[in-house]
Amino acid sequence: MAELGNFDKKLLNLLQGHLPVCSRPFARLAEELGSDEETVLQHVQDLKSSGYLRRIGTFFDSNRLGYVGTLIALRVEPDRVAAVAEAINRYPGATHNYEREGKYNLWFTLLTPGKAQEQKILAEVETLPGVEDMLNLKANKKYKVNVQFKLQ
Repeated sequence: MAELGNFDKKLLNLLQGHLPVCSRPFARLAEELGSDEETVLQHVQDLKSSGYLRRIGTFFDSNRLGYVGTLIALRVEPDRVAAVAEAINRYPGATHNYEREGKYNLWFTLLTPGKAQEQKILAEVETLPGVEDMLNLKANKKYKVNVQFKLQ
């Protein structure tokens, strides 16, 4: 899939904020798009395999659910960054794992059901081969940004 067609753009627009909460959400999207569920599901799979779509999910107020979150900055030996990133990605609460330029070259967010689980995971991450230093950057204030891209 080289370039997005009109159907895919309309589908992506709907997926960004209008996924129906029902037993067959893709059938409902198909109705809105004048198509059928099988076609929509195939397009979703194609968009995912082509890299246009990373995940489909919902957002919860993690604090109200008792979860704790933090931003972690790691200084990792350059030849170990990929291996460390892969290890971090195995933790269910690790998200937004990305490489950056500078002294601290690998950053990720971690969301866990409690402080004890967070501390356990961070202790493990700190001992991964290649990790030289770790900063735990707790937020003082929470900002929630909702970005949606309007595809024409």
